[in-house]
Amino acid sequence: MTKLTLVPELPRTDQLLAELAAEFPRFVIRPKAESRLQRAIDVALKIITFGGQRAYLTRYHTVLGDTLWVPTMWPSEDDAQRYILLRHERIHLRQRRRYGTIGMALLYLLPIFPLGLALGRARIEWEAYVETLRATAEVHGLEAARDPAFIDALVQRFTGSDYGWMWPFPKTIRRWIAETLAAIEQERTG
Repeated sequence: MTKLTLVPELPRTDQLLAELAAEFPRFVIRPKAESRLQRAIDVALKIITFGGQRAYLTRYHTVLGDTLWVPTMWPSEDDAQRYILLRHERIHLRQRRRYGTIGMALLYLLPIFPLGLALGRARIEWEAYVETLRATAEVHGLEAARDPAFIDALVQRFTGSDYGWMWPFPKTIRRWIAETLAAIEQERTG
């Protein structure tokens, strides 16, 4: 497998990668397409989501253990995209450290149902998406984090096939987003 290297024109990304290396000394970034396991997961997801998740290898980043498996779009992502994504994935690395590898897998895959109502996965992802909202507001401004299209995309992630319809209650996701954005605004103003 090829270990991906830093690109010099990515100052935010490089700084965050240095922080990640200090916090998680075994952390590496590898391309999904070079992994037999990642390709097998891609096939399995296509089957269990009835073709709904067709972009696992091309659009989705995945932390397993100390490895961030990146999709084929990784080389084309700019500094801001990578920085925001790495902030999200750092939360997953911390969760794995907190719960352990087996605990994280069980939380992610089982409670309550693997598809359709996955409370464990929804809570794990929600914690990481709070960081996505914070990083988006930091990099692009609070208005970008409030953009209706961005919010709709986050709601779709939770309620659609991206994560196996993990939380079928869009109003709950919208409420979580509104509460998080209000907290971010409060932190900034006061």
